[in-house]
Amino acid sequence: MKVKWMLTIVFAFFIMPIATAAEQLSPLERLDEISDEALQMVKSQRYDDAKTILNYFSNEFPQVSQKDRPLTMDELRIITISHDEALEAAASPSMKYEDRMNKVTKFRLAVDALASGRHPLWVEMEKQVMGAFQQAKSAAFQKDAVSFHDHFNRFLSLYDVVYPSMKIDIPAEDIQRLDARIDAIDHSLPKDIFDSKGKQELETAQMDLENIFSKMDEDQADPSIWWVIISTGSIITMTLSYVGWRKYKGDKEERKNRSREHKN
Repeated sequence: MKVKWMLTIVFAFFIMPIATAAEQLSPLERLDEISDEALQMVKSQRYDDAKTILNYFSNEFPQVSQKDRPLTMDELRIITISHDEALEAAASPSMKYEDRMNKVTKFRLAVDALASGRHPLWVEMEKQVMGAFQQAKSAAFQKDAVSFHDHFNRFLSLYDVVYPSMKIDIPAEDIQRLDARIDAIDHSLPKDIFDSKGKQELETAQMDLENIFSKMDEDQADPSIWWVIISTGSIITMTLSYVGWRKYKGDKEERKNRSREHKN
């Protein structure tokens, strides 16, 4: 019974920090949840509900940005513009579903980049973004103008979705350098992209993109989480050691009692 009681206490101690962390969302994290709700509404084609949620966000955001942490002018501008585009997507009577999703996803990723501070959601789009770019590059190397045009436009569409988030998380000089590369490629159409200079621009732009994603993909585990794991593990170890010691002591006493009874 005592062993079960001790293990129950240990289990409760282990679960408590997790439950507490789940309940204590910061104001920005709450806005992050709201942006996700808006995206889910658009995904389900419930545009009126998405519009209501986005209007609620616009009422809450000014208060949160003052209470939680001061935002830079760039951050305020990025969130405001992406929110306006998302609201336009929800309110439009004729916008295509894919365009709606792109605009609201852009907003969702930007809010997440602002709120998370760690491994952001936009990094999860690396495979799509790099895949579209690689296909465009391959078409350029094969001098297939039609295929290059299709794949590069697909890349630009995906790049537009992650761009606001990247501007929040990535140093300005890195973004400016990447912008210059992509702009040079875009304005090289339709002929110069197939010469040696155009191919070099594609190679360099690919390396810049890969570097940006790899920087964000590094392990950024929260030290406080490791502290909880280590400290909780130590408590569990000590508790189990104590339980084992009590059991050993009890067994030893029982053997002594049996030995006395046998002698008597």
